[in-house]
Amino acid sequence: MIRLNKFLAECGVAGRRECDKLIADGCVTVNGKVAQLGCCVSETDKIAVNGRRISDVQRKYYLMLHKPKGYVTTVKDDLGRKTVMDLIDIKARLYPVGRLDYDTEGLLILTNDGQLANRLTHPRNEVDKTYICRLSGILTESERLQLERGVIIDGVKTAHARVKILKRDQHHTRCEITIHEGRNRQVKKMFQTVGKEVEFLKRVAVGNLRLGGLPRGEYRFLNAEEIDYLKNL
Repeated sequence: MIRLNKFLAECGVAGRRECDKLIADGCVTVNGKVAQLGCCVSETDKIAVNGRRISDVQRKYYLMLHKPKGYVTTVKDDLGRKTVMDLIDIKARLYPVGRLDYDTEGLLILTNDGQLANRLTHPRNEVDKTYICRLSGILTESERLQLERGVIIDGVKTAHARVKILKRDQHHTRCEITIHEGRNRQVKKMFQTVGKEVEFLKRVAVGNLRLGGLPRGEYRFLNAEEIDYLKNL
């Protein structure tokens, strides 16, 4: 059993609060009877919104995957490499939102909500992506500021970024970088402009949505609040 408002939200009808309003306004029926706020339903129940069966509405899926290294961010791969879809056991036709390189790991959103996918990837929305990386060599303060102000990659200057040094030793620097562009291999190319090679790269957040303790190779469904947050970025 699942609460009706959550079920409606997961089916892509609206956000959970909007679903509560639809229920309160008497727009939702369960097995032909007007639903009450707080009720629970099962997938065998016949649920309708404004007379339209939910079975006629494509169910929307919103997943967070901890992508490991060694997987390509695509639905199919012509070279026969493992794809992120090999880690998902849902029959719905899902698509990854944005990309992570073959040797990059971390937070990847998958959905069949094309409107949300476009919102998260369109440059004008400037959605922050935060990464943890390990660099070869010592990143100096002047190099950090240079990266924040923008560097030239592929002939175009990058937008302002946020770079925080987390730890340094004689041979490596561990840092956090936040960008809102989505150019090809951007983080690695940015560090290359200041003479640093990225040895390890992991995306830990999209906006305020964080990977947390989700294990490598596993996924979870986003909750209604997380979905609402992404839709309003």
